[in-house]
Amino acid sequence: MGYSLTEPEESVMRGPALHTAEDATRTELRGASLRLFLWLVVCVIVGPLVRSLPLGQTTRTGILAWLLVAMALYWLYAGLGYRPLLLVQLGIFSSAAALLAIKAGLVALGIHSFDILRATARILLIVGGGCAGANLGMMLIASLLRRTPSAADDVRPG
Repeated sequence: MGYSLTEPEESVMRGPALHTAEDATRTELRGASLRLFLWLVVCVIVGPLVRSLPLGQTTRTGILAWLLVAMALYWLYAGLGYRPLLLVQLGIFSSAAALLAIKAGLVALGIHSFDILRATARILLIVGGGCAGANLGMMLIASLLRRTPSAADDVRPG
């Protein structure tokens, strides 16, 4: 089952973003900003839901960290922001998830004395959230400051 060239564009699955905020138009920036804002709202809603699960603190924080890694991968795939900042954010969330996985493994082995891993992971999650907020803020500012191309800009010499 492949796609034919005659199918309407709406029915074809969308691929990865062709570009990110660096070279997006003003309208694309506004649309991406709205989508990113809605994703951040989802994060704010999901956070307390994960915290209410009847699991240990490290496990709950680990679940949240892995959800944020998945979201950061999607944001990168969908082009929802500035690529370098999205890559930094993905690295921060991945580091936090790895620290929490190590902490959970140590607890499973009966070693409970490395609370610094969980504390460091929480700090990394907060920093990663700050990166997401900065990304959204920069996209909103860019959408306000970016000029719309005029007909005079399209004229090329000779």
